[in-house]
Amino acid sequence: MLKLLYHCQRLHSFNLIRDGANSRAPLLRVITSSLRCPPRPNPNLSFRVFFSSDGSDSVEAEAAGVKAVVAEPADGESDSSAAMVPAVFKPEDCLTVVALPLPHRPLFPGFYMPIYVKDPKVLAALVESRKRQAPYAGAFLVKEEPHSGSASGSATEKSISDLKGKELLNRLHEVGTLAQITSIQGEQVILIGHRRLRIAEMVDDDPLTVKVDHLKDQAYVEDDVMKATSSEVTATLRDVLKVHTLWRDQVQTYIQHIGDFTYSRLADFGAAICGGNRLQCQRVLEELDVHRRLQLTLELVKKEMEISKIQESIAKTMEEKISGEQRRYLLNEQLKAIKKELGLETDDKSALTTKFRDRIEPNKDKCPPHVLQVIEEELTKLQLLEASSSEFNVTRNYLDWLTALPWGNYSDENFDVIRAQKILDEDHYGLTDVKERILEFIAVGKLRGISQGKIICLSGPPGVGKTSIGRSIARALNRKFFRFSVGGLSDVAEIKGHRRTYIGAMPGKMVQCLKNVGTANPLVLIDEIDKLGRGHAGDPASAMLELLDPEQNANFLDHYLDVTIDLSKVLFVCTANVVEHIPNPLLDRMEVISIAGYITDEKMHIARDYLEKATHDACGIKPEQVELTDSALLSLIENYCREAGVRNLQKQIDKIYRKIALRLVRREPSVATSAPTVTATELDESRGSVDTVIGEGNLNEADSAIAFTEPTMPSGQVSCETVVGDEDHNKEESIGIGSDVLIAESEAVKTDSTAEDGLVAEVIKDREASELVEKVLVDESDLSDYVGKPVFHADRIYGQTPIGVVMGLAWTSMGGSTLYIETSQVEPGEGKGGLSLTGQLGDVMKESAQIAHTVARAILREKDPANNFFADTKLHLHVPAGATPKDGPSAGCTMITSLLSLATKKHVKKDLAMTGEVTLTGKILPIGGVKEKTIAARRSDVKTLIFPSANRRDFDELASNVKEGLDVHFVDEYGEIFELAFSD
Repeated sequence: MLKLLYHCQRLHSFNLIRDGANSRAPLLRVITSSLRCPPRPNPNLSFRVFFSSDGSDSVEAEAAGVKAVVAEPADGESDSSAAMVPAVFKPEDCLTVVALPLPHRPLFPGFYMPIYVKDPKVLAALVESRKRQAPYAGAFLVKEEPHSGSASGSATEKSISDLKGKELLNRLHEVGTLAQITSIQGEQVILIGHRRLRIAEMVDDDPLTVKVDHLKDQAYVEDDVMKATSSEVTATLRDVLKVHTLWRDQVQTYIQHIGDFTYSRLADFGAAICGGNRLQCQRVLEELDVHRRLQLTLELVKKEMEISKIQESIAKTMEEKISGEQRRYLLNEQLKAIKKELGLETDDKSALTTKFRDRIEPNKDKCPPHVLQVIEEELTKLQLLEASSSEFNVTRNYLDWLTALPWGNYSDENFDVIRAQKILDEDHYGLTDVKERILEFIAVGKLRGISQGKIICLSGPPGVGKTSIGRSIARALNRKFFRFSVGGLSDVAEIKGHRRTYIGAMPGKMVQCLKNVGTANPLVLIDEIDKLGRGHAGDPASAMLELLDPEQNANFLDHYLDVTIDLSKVLFVCTANVVEHIPNPLLDRMEVISIAGYITDEKMHIARDYLEKATHDACGIKPEQVELTDSALLSLIENYCREAGVRNLQKQIDKIYRKIALRLVRREPSVATSAPTVTATELDESRGSVDTVIGEGNLNEADSAIAFTEPTMPSGQVSCETVVGDEDHNKEESIGIGSDVLIAESEAVKTDSTAEDGLVAEVIKDREASELVEKVLVDESDLSDYVGKPVFHADRIYGQTPIGVVMGLAWTSMGGSTLYIETSQVEPGEGKGGLSLTGQLGDVMKESAQIAHTVARAILREKDPANNFFADTKLHLHVPAGATPKDGPSAGCTMITSLLSLATKKHVKKDLAMTGEVTLTGKILPIGGVKEKTIAARRSDVKTLIFPSANRRDFDELASNVKEGLDVHFVDEYGEIFELAFSD
């Protein structure tokens, strides 16, 4: 009996669903009907009846039905006593529901949505509600956290799952959807929306259960505006569904029913399928005014339509691009095939092999055998590799480098010493030591018939011409020039190359150099070798040892080429500012030539012969337009550019010429622009002698047209003005002239017109060259207008140094300067002897001061045993210019002299300066920077100098113009200085 009853029930339900599918109502309306049971009720059978409805009351009444499910008989009761008891549960009766948070989008009535419930209590409550014949829950969108920004979906779901009770309630929007639970599979719950809800209050916190109010749409009038808005939404939805593939599968069953949608369902449908953000969709869900809801939906679907158009445009563009590239590829492949069939072109591997063989063929006799063997092996390997393999590209690049190097190809060198001397003097003034060394190199090469490579290091301060002399040396030797800087270099691979196994591997700098210059004996300038770095990639200074060692570079091995290269013919010229920073093993392989800098006379010659000429060309100013006086140039050197080099001097001269160029361009509009004219006197002088038959007062118009005057113009302006003769006067005088005379005169004018035109042009050209060129004179008084106030001032503070003050000499990066040592008595008193130091002195200079104090006490005890000045006096020793750090041992003798001057109350000899390191026994040790210190003494008008005896050789090597007018004394012990400094 039970089986028969169940079969009747299934058949009846199927007929109901089939009839509902043929109706014109929307698909999301769940149509059910009550099951009519047999007339014999059984009290032991029960029915579970589920209802589904949307938000409209009319549809609810029309669609209210019963879906009957036969329950199993209760335990302990017989089958015969089972009966079916109908129990109806309507959606509007759901006033208390479990609140389910939706993290991404709200659920609209009539749409399915799968969610994942991680909380076991919530999942158990949902299962229990289904068992209690109330399979409904409330679905509410989660509010965005203000600080969350664009958090990921998984992070949002995780944070929501941690919330309970009141915290979760505060994070939910008030308006949500009553959702029917259609299925529960593990943690996945399938919901279908029915009607709108509003949270009234919380009933339970775990799981969150809330009391809700059911919301109904506001009453509306179906006017023309409503119809037009709905029609626009419907039309836009149709367009979106044509191009948007994301929702096509889900809405195929809805397309035929769009016309039957009510306004509220149409708004919900449009908002649900569009890709608007969560807040915009929530606004549609919360809106109860149907017309306003349609407007919000229209905005969303319009945006969706624009996005769809953009996507379609992007897809079309990419498709055209890809199809174009494919077409080009196919055409290229066809072209290759056609050329190959016609014999016009071989395949890539054959062409590459031919290219490499042709490249190495001219130098095959000069190429080392081991290199030829490697090339042949690689060519054979290239033929066996597929062109698409990565190894093919590695081998091709390797062969490209091997065959591109100039194996055995040397440039013809210049062994003419006189020509080389001329080239070196053309480019640089001074630098005698460097030029002499290059000429020696050429002379040795001429005698031997072949030249060998050398390693020369030019050291000196910035701007003295170390880098630029390298190019001149290459020109003098007729060698190719290559420069690369190693300042800050910290990767050994830059010198030795990378292994070929690495992606993007390249040879080192020397291999790149040989490929670029095309010869095996270039001049390579390695700049800033004292600034080599050291990092995790190795020590480049150690890698340079092989490169710069004459005994090793004949077999230099680059990691990339992996074959030895002969660099013994390469001339290496290195530059450095401070030789002490170069590692000793590397420095030992170099021949160091020191360039101390330029004195004032040398800077004057360099500025006149080199810098000004280069500035003329750079600024577009003619030499005759500007005159920089000797006094201005001297003042520029001494007060603005006192450094050892001439780089700053070049900048200052450029600055002057730029301002002059601006002044000349600004004056151009004020120059008269009338036609060039000449006077009759100028024309007569250019002719030499003019035979004229025209009488006085009978000038015709042709002659009067070239009579001019030059009025006086304001300074700085040139003007030419034309003065035309009185036409009426000429006409009156020509009335009485006969026709024969007029004809003769006109013919004479025609005959001489061509010659006169040429003479006028010559006169105009000469006068433009002599008068129209404005000359700007720059004197010493004008420098402040061009380059500002002087940067340096006189080093000499005192005419006659007072007691306790002595002038010393110091080396600086600017080339050298005078330095005063001042000592003053602080506090006398028995047993208060002591010494305090100021002037930002370094550790070495502080030690020199202590030594000087000890030596001065010993000398004073020797000269005047009864004088207890040092024992009973606290002293203060200061070196002026406290903002400048100072260090070095060469001020020892100056400090002793200052202390003894104060102790003996004696002035030091006028115009005296000294330098030298002192030991505790009074010995004077040698110092450095003799040339710079001598130049600084001459600049301060010092007449007498004291140097250590060991520096006599350095002083003798100075130019005669540097030593001229100086009285120099060389001493071994301080006693000699005492006699010189304090002699009457």
